Amino acid sequence: MPSADATFDLTPVAAPPSKRRGRRRTIGVLVVLALAVLALLSQGLLHSLNYFETIGQAMNSRARLGTETIRLEGVVEPHSIVRTSSGASFWMTGGGKEVLVHAHGSPPQLFQANIPVVVVGHFTSSTSDSFYGTQILVKHSASYIAAHPKRVKAPNGTVR
Repeated sequence: MPSADATFDLTPVAAPPSKRRGRRRTIGVLVVLALAVLALLSQGLLHSLNYFETIGQAMNSRARLGTETIRLEGVVEPHSIVRTSSGASFWMTGGGKEVLVHAHGSPPQLFQANIPVVVVGHFTSSTSDSFYGTQILVKHSASYIAAHPKRVKAPNGTVR
């Protein structure tokens, strides 16, 4: 217990240094991390999307596409499918244009005339009407078309 005559030092004391610099650094690091995560997510989403070109779009931009691998969407022409030793050849239409497709490999079981398909491949040159395909994807099954007749129709109006 202090004595009654003890004096107390009442001089002001300086406040401890602010941790503002540390707080700013933490906020800066968090902002950089958030931007990095957003950049990685956006790049991952962009690269996971599978776009395809319609025949009209692809024919109009053949010079730009050259022999770059693309996904070409169209409808298989009736009576044009010819089975070959390496796969199949057929005509595809879309956007008022036609392309002769030489597909390597066995076509899927649902592959037939008058159905929409996507063919993965490339034009044989930047001026060619021939398309070399490495994979044929049947765009919609018969049950999808039957369930949604107004969404998908062949150019001749039939639904499969």
